[in-house]
Amino acid sequence: MNNLKIMLSLLFFVGCLHLPAQQKTYCNPVNLDYGYGPIPSFTTWGKHRSTADPVIVNYKGDYYLFSTNQTGYWWSSDMLNWNFISRKFLTQEAIDTTPNKWDDLCAPAAWVQGDSLCVFGSTYSRVFPIWVSTNPKENEWSKAVEHFDIGGWDPAFFVDDDQRLYMYNGSSNVYPLYGIELDRATFQPIGTRKELLLLDDDRIGWHRFGEHMDNTFLKPFMEGAWMTKHNGKYYLQWGGPGTEFSHYGDGVAISNNPLGYFEHVSLPFSMKAGGFIRGAGHGATFQDNSGNYWHTSTMVINVKNNFERRIGIWPAGFDRDDVMYCNTAFGDYPHYLPDGKPADHQKSRFTGWMLLNYKKPVQVSSVFGTHNPNNIVDEDIKTYWSARTAGKGEWLISDLGEVSTVYALQINYADQDAEFLGKQQGIYHQYKIYYSPDGKKWDVLIDKSRNDKDLPHDYVELERPVKARYLKMENIHMPTGKFAISGFRVFGIGSGQKPDRVEQFMALRSDVTDRRNAWLKWKPVDNAYAYNIYIGQEPDKLYNCVMVYDVNEYYYPGMDKTKPYYFAIEAINENGVSERTQAETL
Repeated sequence: MNNLKIMLSLLFFVGCLHLPAQQKTYCNPVNLDYGYGPIPSFTTWGKHRSTADPVIVNYKGDYYLFSTNQTGYWWSSDMLNWNFISRKFLTQEAIDTTPNKWDDLCAPAAWVQGDSLCVFGSTYSRVFPIWVSTNPKENEWSKAVEHFDIGGWDPAFFVDDDQRLYMYNGSSNVYPLYGIELDRATFQPIGTRKELLLLDDDRIGWHRFGEHMDNTFLKPFMEGAWMTKHNGKYYLQWGGPGTEFSHYGDGVAISNNPLGYFEHVSLPFSMKAGGFIRGAGHGATFQDNSGNYWHTSTMVINVKNNFERRIGIWPAGFDRDDVMYCNTAFGDYPHYLPDGKPADHQKSRFTGWMLLNYKKPVQVSSVFGTHNPNNIVDEDIKTYWSARTAGKGEWLISDLGEVSTVYALQINYADQDAEFLGKQQGIYHQYKIYYSPDGKKWDVLIDKSRNDKDLPHDYVELERPVKARYLKMENIHMPTGKFAISGFRVFGIGSGQKPDRVEQFMALRSDVTDRRNAWLKWKPVDNAYAYNIYIGQEPDKLYNCVMVYDVNEYYYPGMDKTKPYYFAIEAINENGVSERTQAETL
């Protein structure tokens, strides 16, 4: 009888926890066990996690993710749970002869050729092999060629429908992207490489370098090629104009031939210039198991080093007119994962769960330096709060301001006094999260006190939503450094009304000075904390989106001076999204 009581008590206790079921959603930045920057000279402002230049390929129904300098790769069956496989791709010969011995797999290429998954890393020499595998889950790799003689930085390989093989590469603010055909058996070049594409920053504003797209001190960069074929057309994607900046994005140029002539599309293909974490450049486009397109690319932190970066994934596709698009609206809010069905990604996969604690009150256990508590809720990954220690019991409390319905949380750890260089294994985060309607009676919401995984951007979708006003996170274990958080983000639905529709939205463009530049202005909405601005060249194709907080203006110097543009706007608060305005033309 006593055993039965104990068992029933345990079942009741477990039933009270809102443990995550099989999640149906994800949230950018992707929660990977990112390695720490391996290059000592890049960490003089503080050791930190970093990767970039992601490539995801669908191989035999699973997704394989390769990115810069992780000493390995990830695979996933669902695009949510990523399993890391440790692997050194740089040979001893390359280590002995390459100036930067840390570039194990920098800006990699990955592609499927026949029944094999192939991988190649950036190099200006002939010392990097082309690796192939028919069993990458088990880390079984061999060399297709020991030396790929022509090399290539920021490479991408593309197998056409007729099985001919091409390589695209380039990373420069002087030289173009190049393309060349290769013998698919020997990987030897067929003919000579062709110059395919240069930037056109005199005409297209977003091609300009700098945070304000002004080319102040450098010419813009073009890098990170990728090729997608759709309905007989070739879509050459590229990253630019600088990985440090908010509008780092991927452009696209179109041709009827794999080696050109390519013509620029004026708008960015992937653009995420606002929100909690910005940037959507140097990436790759792939299809899920239902044929839906997705795009992965680099997101920017750029605090401890210009190359402090993360990875994001967004729905993408082609519209009825074969226009290629990437849907980054609400691009760092919860989105639905692939569900095994064909989908129209022009229709958002956004869950509709709103951010509930933007600039709401915060309490903390301690403060280190100027890393203040409100940085937890300012929707800027570049700022963070740090406790004085990494000790068990350091805590934070987020007040939602009112009782709301909570569906999910994202915990973004920051690197304060981290001690690691390079990829680490066996490290982990442990914490507990409690919830309360009144700040007095607390119940456990999430218990990761026994977690054994590295979770730098942990995202938890609750099995069932809860009503709460206060959320408390209690630290148990940090892998390194102090207990520091750049974003404790609570998602759900508030108890009030959606924001009012924006009024008097104005889009201004000069006919005298520089037609690449626009000034957008609107009447503030009193019950809104943010706005989505949609940008396009046709009123029904507003495929670019910028989220801005706490302002009623936005400068957009990214236009093609020869093209018309359309803009629309919607207001955002804890309760939902307003009706979008009609598209204004310039």
